[in-house]
Amino acid sequence: MSGPYVIRGSVVLPEAELVWRFSRSSGPGGQHVNTSDSQVELRFDLVKTQALPEVWQQRALERLAGRLVDGVLSVRASEHRSQWRNRETAAVRLAALLAEATAPPPKPRRKSRIPRGINERRLREKKQRGDTKRGRSGRDWG
Repeated sequence: MSGPYVIRGSVVLPEAELVWRFSRSSGPGGQHVNTSDSQVELRFDLVKTQALPEVWQQRALERLAGRLVDGVLSVRASEHRSQWRNRETAAVRLAALLAEATAPPPKPRRKSRIPRGINERRLREKKQRGDTKRGRSGRDWG
């Protein structure tokens, strides 16, 4: 592996808690595809992990509830011909998923008043447009 996969800040995916599974891929590979286990399935137990802070763990469990099977997050990769590159892809994908799921919620939007000048200008322009259209009617033509 090419090193620690950073989730966010100083928090990284712990190698010891990652479970790898390899199988034959349906992707590219020619004759080689039937003999090598190039598809990668990476599993990470979100419930039992000690790597994430408690708040992040709860956030991730909430947001990824639809993807979890018994608290385990699973990611597959089979785009590449080599198992090594599929391992890289799966680990990066898992780290990105966890980074997104553990991100703090956005700050709530504060309502702001529309400035009076903008509102008055909008109404003035509406009135001018209405006058222009009213002037197009053929009533006054004699």
